[in-house]
Amino acid sequence: MSSTSRRQFIFTFAGTAIGSVLLKGCLGNPPETSSAVSTATTATGAATVGEPPEVTKVKLGYIPILESAALLIAQAKGFFAKHGMTEVEVLKQASWASARDNVVLGSGGGGIDGGQWQMPMPHLITEGIISNGTKVPMYVLMQLSTQGNGIAVAGLHQGKGLHLDITKAADYIKGFQGINGRKFKAAHTFPNVNQDFWIRYWFAAGGIDPDRDIELLAVPSAETVQGMRNGTMDAFSTGDPWPYRILQEKIGYMAALTHQIWEFHPEEYLAIRADWVDKHPKATKALLKAVMEAQQWLDNPANRPEAIGILAGRNFFNIPVEVLTPPLEGKYSMGDGQNAINDFNAGPLYWKDGLGSVSYPYKSHELWFLTETIRWNFHNGKISDIATAKALIDRVNRADLWLEAAREAGFTDLPSGDSRGIEKFFDGKEFNPDNPEAYLKSLAIKRA
Repeated sequence: MSSTSRRQFIFTFAGTAIGSVLLKGCLGNPPETSSAVSTATTATGAATVGEPPEVTKVKLGYIPILESAALLIAQAKGFFAKHGMTEVEVLKQASWASARDNVVLGSGGGGIDGGQWQMPMPHLITEGIISNGTKVPMYVLMQLSTQGNGIAVAGLHQGKGLHLDITKAADYIKGFQGINGRKFKAAHTFPNVNQDFWIRYWFAAGGIDPDRDIELLAVPSAETVQGMRNGTMDAFSTGDPWPYRILQEKIGYMAALTHQIWEFHPEEYLAIRADWVDKHPKATKALLKAVMEAQQWLDNPANRPEAIGILAGRNFFNIPVEVLTPPLEGKYSMGDGQNAINDFNAGPLYWKDGLGSVSYPYKSHELWFLTETIRWNFHNGKISDIATAKALIDRVNRADLWLEAAREAGFTDLPSGDSRGIEKFFDGKEFNPDNPEAYLKSLAIKRA
């Protein structure tokens, strides 16, 4: 990464440190940077499953958004302690940049050992691509959640056809002139990761080149929301529970949920420094068992009211429970004359979904993220071909540890391979992990 791009990266992320958390989940007081949450007493009292861990302490970072729910529930419900990890520290990170910098430091240097990540951040940190050349090998251990994101559009565009399929609105978007003649302006809060991918896919599927036909940029979320109010911002990629707030506060409406764009898509992941995992394999599996139990607990609809109360509390999100309730019930008011969505399976899921396992880290999903990285020529082509992407995934993905932990815990109906198979998108495109080159060739808009 050049010194210029490094400065731009730090500036973008530093600018979003508080705003990004407000946008994606923490709508009350800003979170304290790396503030520890004390370990709760085990709720079950059950004995630890498997061999005792080598250590009982680890530092895991999280951003207070619904993708972090399984980590927080594992802490609050005592699942970590149940499996012998009695000194887990779950630490709020002020931004994704802070999380990146803290994992580079490691817990021995005052940072963290791992935690929650957007994809493909663990792969990029492993290669030093987003850490100023410092390579910190990481292992992807599990997927934390699916779905829970969407595309918001400013209210001034109501009635123009900006919903899931924007092909008929393409000319309107390309020809739009806002204040001072600017182009249609859209944003995500972090570059080259999940939310950037979702909004790019939506635009490109509708015939809009996100790099040429519009302005697409990383913007501090508070600025983005204010821009939608005052007419200087037209759309942005957002996560739960913001769809609720957008409609309630008349900021705009939801054009689409990512559930509609790619049903049961991968979202965020648990990844930890490779040196910590290599030194503490039993502790790693203990962590996995605890989070797996939390994921199963979360996916029981009867537990969602309690989960909402826990997550909304002062130690975690510090927001009103009514803000978290709709997405965790799968209830979304879309706006602009669209039908509301009322489907538990359309919201965030943590253990199982309609296609199988949520928790298992399929290599095929990681390959899609890196194929999109190739598609848009992110990072000046440092990951430029499928063979390089696959080799990187083989170094980073530790599905083997996930399977060992699940079997030791006695969980059944486990995945039998590294691929979930062919993935289907709303526009008819398909991603076959056995032939990602064909997927790239099928895409009309790309930089590759």
